[in-house]
Amino acid sequence: MSGTLYIVATPIGNLGDLTPRAAQTFEQADFIAAEDTRVTLKLLNHLGIKKPMISYYEHNLKEKGEQILARIEQGESCALCSDAGMPAISDPGELIVTDALARGIKVVPIPAASAAVTALAVSGQPTGRFVFEGFLAVNRRSRLERLEEMKTEQRTMIFYEAPHKLRTTLDDLCEAFGSERSITLCRELTKLHETITKTTLGEAVLWHQENAPRGEYVLVVAGANPPKKEEWTLEQAVQLAQSLADGGQKLSAAAKEAAAASGFSKSEIYKQALMQDQ
Repeated sequence: MSGTLYIVATPIGNLGDLTPRAAQTFEQADFIAAEDTRVTLKLLNHLGIKKPMISYYEHNLKEKGEQILARIEQGESCALCSDAGMPAISDPGELIVTDALARGIKVVPIPAASAAVTALAVSGQPTGRFVFEGFLAVNRRSRLERLEEMKTEQRTMIFYEAPHKLRTTLDDLCEAFGSERSITLCRELTKLHETITKTTLGEAVLWHQENAPRGEYVLVVAGANPPKKEEWTLEQAVQLAQSLADGGQKLSAAAKEAAAASGFSKSEIYKQALMQDQ
């Protein structure tokens, strides 16, 4: 009988955020698949847990993934974790979850903190609709092409960035979205030096020219403003209705179509069009 793959969230900085269910899952699992066994060992030592571990990271996905899934199919349970946050989100764990489901293996989430959602919640940016972009491409051409595609994105955008690349990324964001676009920089979330700064892209660029970035960042960028709707006059709406009627539509149908386009009421357009026909 096949075992279970547990997807276990770990703290994004503060060990106090580890959930009792996550600790229990580590304790009960037969083995642990970790992005970096050294990082996970510190967490297990904090919990007083000893478990066999297997490394699972970007450069050994195929080989180690097959080993992990084979063991689960033989009846063992595995707790998969990343260095911080929810595994499989901008993380190599994505592939093993996909393969596990394809092979009929039971996958169970053990959720907790995610840096992206945590940053969004405290960003002061609109939270109703958002898009997670993770890390932008290292290749500058690819990065700029992606940002060009996102110029009209109206949802709040969330990016991850390392300190040594922050200045370049802010420059590129400013060039793509404009210096007045609102951004919230969330640094070292849940850690001792946590800072949350809401500003504009232009101000962020200037500030970091004089201040060296330190720590891991989540960037929460406001979406683009929706395009302004064309403002119609009643006269223009009536002209549209009359043009449609001249083309063969009944005036009532033409007035209805003109109302949908202009925002004026059908009856108002219809009445005015009749008056002009007299």
